[in-house]
Amino acid sequence: MTVIGNFKPAGLAALAAVGVLALAACSQAPSGQAESSQTASIAATQSTLTASPSPSASPNTSATVGAVVEGFPQQLLPLMTGATVVSSSFDKASTPAAAALVGTVSAPTSAVIDFYTKALEGQGFKAVPGDTVGGVASKDFVRGDNETVNLAVVEASGVSTFTIGANVAAESAK
Repeated sequence: MTVIGNFKPAGLAALAAVGVLALAACSQAPSGQAESSQTASIAATQSTLTASPSPSASPNTSATVGAVVEGFPQQLLPLMTGATVVSSSFDKASTPAAAALVGTVSAPTSAVIDFYTKALEGQGFKAVPGDTVGGVASKDFVRGDNETVNLAVVEASGVSTFTIGANVAAESAK
């Protein structure tokens, strides 16, 4: 017997869930029982596939929805004029410090990219070649050997939703 790879427990659970759904969809149950059987199978599958907490999340991370979290490095990652904060997070205790901001603004994608490019280049970051990832406007910036910022923007109906994340030296996150 040839072994092609090792299945991890999560992979086996996902494979089993697909099998349960396939069997539930194909089984012949009297009407009335079919829906409850399928609903039970889906519920069992969902509980099996529930994500566990991120192993990389630091207990020092602060996050909030609808506002800039306390301590967020607004000089490093300023909020674009007219933008509304969807969520923000900050972990100054990690190495490197990590900050993230999700916002919306009634401006074209190009205006968001221009704003953050000027703000970051003014702080010594250099833009990395490339402007998209899979059709999404995305721009990376680096400073020194280990400080990075990524900006991604999606525009729909005249509103740009942007995500900006930074991994920088703790002293840079002021």
